[in-house]
Amino acid sequence: MVLQPSERHYRDWSHRRLGPWCSPTGSPAPLSCETGCGEGSWILVCRLLVPTQVNLLSMEEDIDTRKINNSFLRDHSYATEADIISTVEFNHTGELLATGDKGGRVVIFQREQESKNQVHRRGEYNVYSTFQSHEPEFDYLKSLEIEEKINKIRWLPQQNAAYFLLSTNDKTVKLWKVSERDKRPEGYNLKDEEGRLRDPATITTLRVPVLRPMDLMVEATPRRVFANAHTYHINSISVNSDYETYMSADDLRINLWNFEITNQSFNIVDIKPANMEELTEVITAAEFHPHHCNTFVYSSSKGTIRLCDMRASALCDRHTKFFEEPEDPSNRSFFSEIISSISDVKFSHSGRYIMTRDYLTVKVWDLNMENRPIETYQVHDYLRSKLCSLYENDCIFDKFECVWNGSDSVIMTGSYNNFFRMFDRNTKRDVTLEASRENSKPRAILKPRKVCVGGKRRKDEISVDSLDFSKKILHTAWHPSENIIAVAATNNLYIFQDKVN
Repeated sequence: MVLQPSERHYRDWSHRRLGPWCSPTGSPAPLSCETGCGEGSWILVCRLLVPTQVNLLSMEEDIDTRKINNSFLRDHSYATEADIISTVEFNHTGELLATGDKGGRVVIFQREQESKNQVHRRGEYNVYSTFQSHEPEFDYLKSLEIEEKINKIRWLPQQNAAYFLLSTNDKTVKLWKVSERDKRPEGYNLKDEEGRLRDPATITTLRVPVLRPMDLMVEATPRRVFANAHTYHINSISVNSDYETYMSADDLRINLWNFEITNQSFNIVDIKPANMEELTEVITAAEFHPHHCNTFVYSSSKGTIRLCDMRASALCDRHTKFFEEPEDPSNRSFFSEIISSISDVKFSHSGRYIMTRDYLTVKVWDLNMENRPIETYQVHDYLRSKLCSLYENDCIFDKFECVWNGSDSVIMTGSYNNFFRMFDRNTKRDVTLEASRENSKPRAILKPRKVCVGGKRRKDEISVDSLDFSKKILHTAWHPSENIIAVAATNNLYIFQDKVN
């Protein structure tokens, strides 16, 4: 029996998680590249790849100190499946950048502070902290292995000296506190200098403990564990603008959590049919509105987007707005349903627009117009002729993400062959750039790339038949206020900065 694309698609969705982690790799190698998108050009401020080969760092080693750049970083040649990057996220100020990997690790990079002697170093990111967020588990009731892979990371706004972030694998969301410690208490009454309990009979004086300076330590501690609320795999988490609640979405349900309550959540969306044989779509992504705490949006594998208002009803099964583009019958094909599935949805910073990414395009929707998108950008339309082979090797199920720049004027998303695309909404110009280890020589110019479809191929073009589909950029992030982007290429992290002339 041959499965139809849609049938295989839904059957695979509940257990397929295609996406990578980038092990931090790199010595910074400045490199300019014309973007062709906007007025400036981009400089590779750091590619996280160590200059010399080092062995993998054992997880039992002490990795809490801040200055561990070269000891923790792994060379490209040592990369394993666990090193593949699965998510990238800037915090609200852009000073920190967090990455998660398939091995359940979270690595946080901190931006280098500018100095009078090294002005050009501003923009480089160095390892700040790393910790094991999730471990592999096994559900004995369902005989199901739960992967440790980090699906999403979301930062909370900084309220004090510490940082807080949410990380999730397929089943469990954790709230982590990342804090610095540069002093330690000394002079305990009941303990000696090595921390052992003293004999009470030997204690004859009362001592007042004092704080002594010590080497800076960055500690990551789990503050909350939100578990046992999802039957299916979690694909999205989103922090509400009230900063008291957040939501987690799996294939069929969306739950609302309070940060202070870990043993219960409120189900706000449930699309599971009474008979699973009647299942026609799954939830693929969800996000809260950036300003209105009552509004959120979620996308489906049918290419539709639903805007919900929690003031209307407790259970948001009935949407407030429904965004869908009518399909052109002339473009209908065997793979139409699969490639129309939305892999990512993002509100603009202003809250006026929604951006969605399906397999071939990025679309921008106005919240006031539901019948069609106001902008459609072709990411890699040259792959339409390759859909059959992409279906056979499962690449057609890849879930590409998309991001806005800080002013909502430029869109970025990934493609194959380590290409990533930028679209300027104002000038309607676009550019294809490549995050390539081979092209990252110091001060080398990273030129825009072009893909040739049939016919004669120019010198600077690459044939569509030569594309490497094993090299894919699924995860990208844009600094919230500056032109700094982070691009995850399998197990490498590239950070580009707009060149200042």
